[in-house]
Amino acid sequence: MPDTASPSPVAVAPVLITLQLNGEPTSVAVPPHWTLLELLRYGLGLTGTKQGCDKGDCGTCTVRIDGEPQLACLTLALEVRDRHVETVEGLGVGGEPHPLQEAFARVGAAQCGFCTPGMLMSASAYVDNLTLQDDPVVRREDIAAALAGNLCRCTGYTKILQAVEEVAQVVLDRQREIEESTAEEP
Repeated sequence: MPDTASPSPVAVAPVLITLQLNGEPTSVAVPPHWTLLELLRYGLGLTGTKQGCDKGDCGTCTVRIDGEPQLACLTLALEVRDRHVETVEGLGVGGEPHPLQEAFARVGAAQCGFCTPGMLMSASAYVDNLTLQDDPVVRREDIAAALAGNLCRCTGYTKILQAVEEVAQVVLDRQREIEESTAEEP
C-alpha cells in the first residue's frame, strides 16, 4: 500500500533584510511569508500598528512606506527591504508628539483608540503633502478622501476630520507666512 501521509513541512530559513524604520537603520531576519504587520508587531515589538481585519479593509495597520500610506497587513515584509518605513511610534520628533497627535487629543478624536494609529499615519501623509501651489484651501472632502481607507466604529469621523483640518490649516498658514516673508525681501 502506498504511503498516503502528507509530506512533512519544509522549514524556510528567515531572510535578513535592512530598512530604515522610523529614521533608524534596521536589520532583521524575517520569515519570508511574514507580512510587514507581523514583522512590526511580533518581530520588532512595535505594537502601535494595530492588527484589525488582516485583509486590507479597516486601515488600522496603516504605516508609511517611502512616505506613502500603505497597509502593513497586505505588504510582505520582504517588500520593504531598503525602503523607509514609518510607524506611529516614529511620528513624533524628539519625544514630543506630532501636531496631529496633539490635535487628536485636544478635540477628542480618539475614543477607543484602536483606529487612531492608522488614522494618524494616513493623516500625516495628507498633511505632509499639502502645498499652497497645489491647493491653498483645506477642504474636509479632501481630508475624508485621504482617510477613506481607515474605518472608525466609535467617533462618526467628525472630530477626526476637525483635528486633521486644524493641523492642515496651520501647515498652510505657515507656508503662506514663509511665502509672504520671502516675497517682501528685496
